[in-house]
Amino acid sequence: MLDVFKDEAIVNKVGGRFKLSSLIQKRLVALNRGARPLIELTSKNPMEIVVAEILGDKIFLDHSGRVAVAGDGSPTEGKKRRDAGIDLDSLS
Repeated sequence: MLDVFKDEAIVNKVGGRFKLSSLIQKRLVALNRGARPLIELTSKNPMEIVVAEILGDKIFLDHSGRVAVAGDGSPTEGKKRRDAGIDLDSLS
């Protein structure tokens, strides 16, 4: 178990345990399907990558429950970039 889960900070950051679990699961699926990590880590462990992305404010759940990528300072920062993950409909 990763030490970050012993602290409530990551749970509070995302908005609750259910949202955290959902965000982690969806992002793991996306990484396993070939999505690129949004951070650079020496570890290749997908769970560590997802946790680092959450803690680094790189990903979040939007209002429809999809994984969204936070702005990167580019001119299109006001627009959420999609495809940090998948929606539930594509899991069937």
